[in-house]
Amino acid sequence: MSSIDRSQSVGGTRTYEVRTYGCQMNVHDSERLAGLLEDAGYVRAPEGADAADVVVFNTCAVRENADNKLYGNLGHLAPKKAARPGMQIAVGGCLAQKDRDTIVKKAPWVDVVFGTHNIGKLPVLLERARVQEEAQVEIAESLEAFPSTLPTRRESAYAAWVSISVGCNNTCTFCIVPALRGKEKDRRPGDILAEIEALVAEGVSEITLLGQNVNAYGSDIGDREAFSKLLRACGKIEGLERVRFTSPHPRDFTDDVIAAMAETPNVMPQLHMPLQSGSDTVLKAMRRSYRQDRYLGIIEKVRAAIPHAAISTDIIVGFPGETDEDFEQTLHVVREARFAQAFTFQYSKRPGTPAAEMDGQIPKKVVQERYERLVALQEEISWEENKKQVGRTLELMVAEGEGRKDDTTHRLSGRAPDNRLVHFTKPDQEVRPGDVVTVEITYAAPHHLLAEGPVLDVRRTRAGDAWEKRNAEKAGKPARPGVLLGLPKIGVPEPLPVAATGCGCD
Repeated sequence: MSSIDRSQSVGGTRTYEVRTYGCQMNVHDSERLAGLLEDAGYVRAPEGADAADVVVFNTCAVRENADNKLYGNLGHLAPKKAARPGMQIAVGGCLAQKDRDTIVKKAPWVDVVFGTHNIGKLPVLLERARVQEEAQVEIAESLEAFPSTLPTRRESAYAAWVSISVGCNNTCTFCIVPALRGKEKDRRPGDILAEIEALVAEGVSEITLLGQNVNAYGSDIGDREAFSKLLRACGKIEGLERVRFTSPHPRDFTDDVIAAMAETPNVMPQLHMPLQSGSDTVLKAMRRSYRQDRYLGIIEKVRAAIPHAAISTDIIVGFPGETDEDFEQTLHVVREARFAQAFTFQYSKRPGTPAAEMDGQIPKKVVQERYERLVALQEEISWEENKKQVGRTLELMVAEGEGRKDDTTHRLSGRAPDNRLVHFTKPDQEVRPGDVVTVEITYAAPHHLLAEGPVLDVRRTRAGDAWEKRNAEKAGKPARPGVLLGLPKIGVPEPLPVAATGCGCD
């Protein structure tokens, strides 16, 4: 082993790093990849390490420049690998599923290429590549096993993703995800609830139900009300304080789901409902199966049933053929819906999608101008909606790493039930991530709230105990964290879909 090898290994054990791009499904898959590697004996590379023994790229294919980004990163690693015998590079995810053999042709120093359907094969493929001293490319055409059967290395002790389905049955013209992840496959409700109960037993108090089209759950098992039934069943799990889900599709958002949200106390008053466009003409070209009236009707029903619900969305600006009038219709919906937050995307060609070949591609200058107008409008609305929170008393779940300036401002951060980010004055008594505090909101900014007065109440929780236990184990045990085989361990989801790198395809 070279001196470089020794400097990056931990106690003689090979290290790994997983680099994730794209949507929440990829983030959750990366937790699986980390769990698989740790189960195989690897340990996470130390913070600030120049390169790990194994670097895994979990890729996204929905952006026009996704491949350029990947090959740029691979090129950066090439000289490091050349100087370090035994180092391995693996590429998985949607881009790997799409490009397959192309990756090793363009970057012959890559050791393993695997797809979205066979992430469980990663440790075997790495070992095979090492023994045979040649690249291993293995892409399954359909799901081999539901990912929740795999080991998981989660990032947090108080919140977790719980995947309820994979794949998507929609055919949106801008989205390549169904071609790469396949048709929707649903888990059995009993398996989902068993996983949630196991997580709660470990200390988790918040879960986010995850699916490419989460509220279509049930179409694969023949029960149109399966999703609302699942929400109600989550309400009966003792110790589960918060339930969220992402991302639903307006086509499948039915009245029974709204009723379940309103009537199940631990289902949070938050909804992320992708709009994509407010123009019926553009929605038709996108092959979205709803129109403006249907969308606004859902928002109206949700607000009637859950008055304090915070609603967010995804919007694509500059879809092929979008006229000034079409864009004005999008602005109209934004004004009517009054979203708490909107993740806005400038349309970019996704190779392999029908939209990439459509006539009427919009010039970049026009798209940029529309995008800036939309962002300015939404910023104004977000601020106005946040100002309505001033004076309210809210229970916050204390978060870890949410406030970048917390150390300098002597504040902590937490999430309100509607998922708004709140920075609050640090109390005298100890408060841990996962604990719950009660505060009064005193100030609103467009993207966060402040509670500048004293904390009104602190409730220590089992989730806070779990966070404390995990950190004590990390401090006393440099070896890899334990991984529960078959059922995932505790973890933390992103609070909302990622604006810059998310698919925006729901």
